[in-house]
Amino acid sequence: MQLTKRSRLMDIAGMLLPAVLVVTVPAPRAWAQSLSSAATGAPVQNAATAQSFREVVDETGRTVRIPQPVMRIVSLAPSLTETIYALGLQDRLVGDTDYCDYPPEAQKKQKVGGAINPSLEEITHLRPDVVLVTRHLNTLDTVHSLDALGIPSYATDPRNVDEIGASSKRLADVLGAPEAGAAVAEDLQHRLDVLRQKIGALPPRRVLFVVWTDPLISIGKDTFIADALRRAGAVSIIDSKQDWPQVNLEEVAHLQPEVLVFADSHSETTLQHFEVLATRPAWRTLNAVRDRNFVVISEAVNRPAPRIVTAIEELARKLHPEAFVEKPASDKVSGNTISNAECLCAR
Repeated sequence: MQLTKRSRLMDIAGMLLPAVLVVTVPAPRAWAQSLSSAATGAPVQNAATAQSFREVVDETGRTVRIPQPVMRIVSLAPSLTETIYALGLQDRLVGDTDYCDYPPEAQKKQKVGGAINPSLEEITHLRPDVVLVTRHLNTLDTVHSLDALGIPSYATDPRNVDEIGASSKRLADVLGAPEAGAAVAEDLQHRLDVLRQKIGALPPRRVLFVVWTDPLISIGKDTFIADALRRAGAVSIIDSKQDWPQVNLEEVAHLQPEVLVFADSHSETTLQHFEVLATRPAWRTLNAVRDRNFVVISEAVNRPAPRIVTAIEELARKLHPEAFVEKPASDKVSGNTISNAECLCAR
């Protein structure tokens, strides 16, 4: 199914883009003041099967009382669904949203509607021990509605790459799988450390990360995507405090990025889209467009989940191929550097 502009923007970052979708996201304090019904003594949907409870504080500061053990989970965000699979807890996932499409097996889970307007009836029918939400995608109204039904919800709120790993580890502990969380966090940190050793001394490439082309939307400097770019040896030319700023092409032409970065699960589709952009006079003012300096990386960079590190590694290889070339044998002449550099043309 082809995504509409609204659903495409919802998928980006696995988060809500307030400026585009015109949805107000409550401040953290508002979330913190909203205690889970399980913490206030309201009846729990599956109290008959849960004999004990654990009280935890989620990443928005809310106190949540969760039945133990956690055996039935509903995820209301694509990033959270990915994290559940990364932790190896997919057998406990009984439902997720229409936009939870990775890994492919997640598409077979029972769907509960969208992240903004999930079906409370369907969620209740699934009898979850906990519903997982994320502050920048799901609404406080949904949390309040779950509270009224006696269904506890746990919220995450990672804002950079380090916090994604830490958030995954905390979530695993909440779900009763601390060893899995520790293993995932350790693996992510090790891969980031190895990458830093390879490219840390190289000058960063100046890039424009393209979220949307019409209107042109990029990323702010405080987003987790901007942090992912920095980890990959890049720096966004857009220095904005807004998370998802709409950018004027004249401004971009003045700043002249070295490389355009697109995120897509189908690189051939982006290539076709780039060819269209290259015919537009306004876009042809960019040297990167005229010289075909662009890269396409996995859409994993759009979601605050463990898989984002794979996208960081992929981008680093395309922006700094020289750091990944194996040293040739002394009696051979290697052409790998030139070959790998051709990745910048996304051909």
